[in-house]
Amino acid sequence: MKKMSLRTRVLTGAVAAAALGAGTLGAVSANASAPAAAPVAAVKADTANRNLQQSTHLTVDAASKAAQAALDAAEKEHQKVAVSVVDRNGNTIVTLRGDGAGPQAYESAEKKAYTAVSWNAPTSELAKRLAQTPNLKDIPGTLFLAGGAPVQVKGAPVAGIGVAGAPSGDLDEKFAQAGAAALAK
Repeated sequence: MKKMSLRTRVLTGAVAAAALGAGTLGAVSANASAPAAAPVAAVKADTANRNLQQSTHLTVDAASKAAQAALDAAEKEHQKVAVSVVDRNGNTIVTLRGDGAGPQAYESAEKKAYTAVSWNAPTSELAKRLAQTPNLKDIPGTLFLAGGAPVQVKGAPVAGIGVAGAPSGDLDEKFAQAGAAALAK
């Protein structure tokens, strides 16, 4: 490797510094000349606007109250069940698994609640529809067995309550109805 003279080293350093300075100045001046982004205006939600819709949802406290009422109704009859409450969109708000409930009860309760709110009907009624439309059972996340009850406000579904684990769907649905009735108190 050839050694550079002092004069060459100083000259090379000066050129490098000038190039770096020019690049920095160019970047700063380019940014300074760019127009500033306009601030985003806030959109006001006007309930009179026909593009907006209001919906009713259960609170966590209300969902918990309904689930506990359903579980209490089952326990009074010595039934070991799981209870699930879902919102209008089928999202689980709360699930309670009673002492001794089977491992399938948890998931079955959620699916019954989802099915009830999706069709705004008790799942025992929906199970009867399978005779005319058997492929309904193929819809993901649904379970067409008795034990699910919709929660309605002015006839529109706002939640679903599902119960699973009792020896019959009729009992499951009875307990789900007890949960829905607790919301009216």
